[in-house]
Amino acid sequence: MTTLSKSFVVQLLAIVLLVLSAGKALAAENEQQQREMFKLGARLWPVYCAQCHNARPGSEFSPPQWDVIMMHMRTQANLPANDARALTEYLKRSH
Repeated sequence: MTTLSKSFVVQLLAIVLLVLSAGKALAAENEQQQREMFKLGARLWPVYCAQCHNARPGSEFSPPQWDVIMMHMRTQANLPANDARALTEYLKRSH
């Protein structure tokens, strides 16, 4: 292996390691955002949903079903987009 080839391999490995570490950082940030949305959804559930509905477990519906239900309820209750996302996250992760 020539010196040029070794240099290329070392640079390529450095790039791969950089991309992998950036991916882990983004995944951790995404998980943190999901936790924050879950907490917000837990606080918003009594404000929006409990006014008209009895408490229901998140396991009553599957995550895809919650997406459809929340799309309907966002329209019916005139929910702000961020609140609807937080409620959806809370309901989907509650089961």
